[in-house]
Amino acid sequence: MKTRLLSLALVAASLSPLAVQAQQAIVPAQSEVAFTSRQMGVPVDGKFKSFSAQVAFDPAKLATSSIAFTVDTGSADISREANAELPKATWFNVAQFPKATFQSSAIKRIDATKYEVAGKLSIKGVSSDVVVPVTLAQNGATTVASGAFPIKRLTFRIGEKEWADTSMVADEVQVKFKIALTGVPKL
Repeated sequence: MKTRLLSLALVAASLSPLAVQAQQAIVPAQSEVAFTSRQMGVPVDGKFKSFSAQVAFDPAKLATSSIAFTVDTGSADISREANAELPKATWFNVAQFPKATFQSSAIKRIDATKYEVAGKLSIKGVSSDVVVPVTLAQNGATTVASGAFPIKRLTFRIGEKEWADTSMVADEVQVKFKIALTGVPKL
C-alpha cells in the first residue's frame, strides 16, 4: 500500500509542471472596451457593454500564456440612433455573428510593463492577424491591461453597401481597452 501511495505521489509530482496555468479573473466593473470612429471627419466614441476574457498569463512563462477575448457585438453602444443600426446585416450582422473574438498566438515582452500580443481577430466571419500593444500596471491584487490598436472596418465588412464610402465613415477605427484582472503573478 505504501509503495502504491508513493508511486501515485511521484506521478502527481512529475505531472505538476504540465498543469495548466492558473487563469486570471476579469473585474467587469473596472474594465472597458471602447472604440473611436470618424463620421464625416468628426470623432464618434462608442463602447461594448458586454465582453469576456479567458486569460492565463504569467510574465515568467510567456510561451505558455494565452489570451482569448470575446465581445458581444450586439452590445455596441454609440447613441440611440446608431444602436438601432449597428446590429443590422450592413454593420455587425448580430443575428449571424453575435460575437467578435481575439485569440492570442504569441506574447512578447517589450520592457518591464509593455507587451505585444499577436493573434487572430475575428469579426463578422472574417479573421485577420493583429498585434496588440498592452501595458500592464499592478496595484495590489489587481492588474490592469490597457492599450489601443487600429483596425480597418472594411476588412471585417463592417459598414457595407452605401456605408463602404469612407468619406462618410472612415475606414480606420481605433479600439481601446482597459481590462482589470485578478490573479496575475507579480511583474
